[in-house]
Amino acid sequence: METTIELFKDLAIIILAAKVCGIWAKKLKAPQVVGEIIAGLLIGPSVLGLVDQSDILASMAEIGVVLLMFGAGLETNFKELMKTGPKALLVAVVGVFVPLLGGFLLYGCFYGFGDMGSDEFYRGVFIGTIMTATSVGITVQTLKELGKLKSEIGTLVVSAAIIDDVIGIIVLTFVIGMKTPDSNPLDVIKNTGFFFLFCVLAGIICYYVFKYIDKRHPHQRRIPILGLALCMIMAYSAEHFFGIADITGAYVAGLILCNLRDSEYIAEKMDISSYMLFGPVFFASIGLKTEFSGFTPALLGFSLLFVTVALLTKIIGCGAIAKLFKYNIKDSLKVGVGMMTRGEVALIVAQKGLSVGLLDPLYFTSVILLIIVSSILTPIIMKLLFRGEKSTAENAVVTE
Repeated sequence: METTIELFKDLAIIILAAKVCGIWAKKLKAPQVVGEIIAGLLIGPSVLGLVDQSDILASMAEIGVVLLMFGAGLETNFKELMKTGPKALLVAVVGVFVPLLGGFLLYGCFYGFGDMGSDEFYRGVFIGTIMTATSVGITVQTLKELGKLKSEIGTLVVSAAIIDDVIGIIVLTFVIGMKTPDSNPLDVIKNTGFFFLFCVLAGIICYYVFKYIDKRHPHQRRIPILGLALCMIMAYSAEHFFGIADITGAYVAGLILCNLRDSEYIAEKMDISSYMLFGPVFFASIGLKTEFSGFTPALLGFSLLFVTVALLTKIIGCGAIAKLFKYNIKDSLKVGVGMMTRGEVALIVAQKGLSVGLLDPLYFTSVILLIIVSSILTPIIMKLLFRGEKSTAENAVVTE
């Protein structure tokens, strides 16, 4: 009972702080998501200490990002997705390779490269592996606020980020497989192939079932309720059966339903839960995880360079490929900046490294710092890059 009572108090503080900081962010011409992240930092252990991260809040935050990705899938323009698919794949591949190389070189310059197969070599590769992760949740929310989620650039960024996560997980398993014989990288590739086969088969069946229900019972609440159930089933199946991130399964669930007549109605109902509760908890949780105790000047220097390299390698790698596809410099920057956020996937990778001895606990703060900086900078820069462009009416998010 005590845990439940404490949860009520924590949620009240998070919701109020996120709303107040979100309003101030809007007044300062920044996306509200920036304010929600700063709110988490202020009420968390690093500043005021009003709220501590708990397992329940972590679970709610996970639901928040799952709902966010489900909404992103629902609002995806499927024709644009098919058109940008090959581009998204190449953006994702280069968006993994360049940060991986950059992280390895950074660690080697500080601590030495070591011989092939040595502990230092593996640690360097793992630092690069952390940099490969892309967290699309914050970019999705920013694109929604700007009314650009269904645009060609928005679709390209979201698609590339989803592919990026899958490739990143494969890279992670290869690195761990080199260090620990228990993990089999070939199993990951096999599971990824089975997952996409499962998505195609399940997608065809579910689409026609929902299309039938939608035709018989249009614009009724059973449609979004069933859609939410599909979202949770796909998220669970991706993680539990195939070892793929749950957010990928949630996004696929949204893609399955995005061509329904009532897809916007489903998205509208999902936005209520996401905007009122789970979204603020997710974004505030990024700040709650942050602790700056135990920082030494040397570690601070490494962390600042770690953040800089991680951001620039995504912008350069992904932006260069966008330019290769004849996008102008501004649009190429939008792609690169949209891919530079790090979040829950980077945390998962870092925690995995801690558990197998590939990452010293001291460097976990560097990962948190990267998440905070990228989460705050990305929405601000994206808004500046989209300044002066008209938003699409059906995409714009009403915020008060």
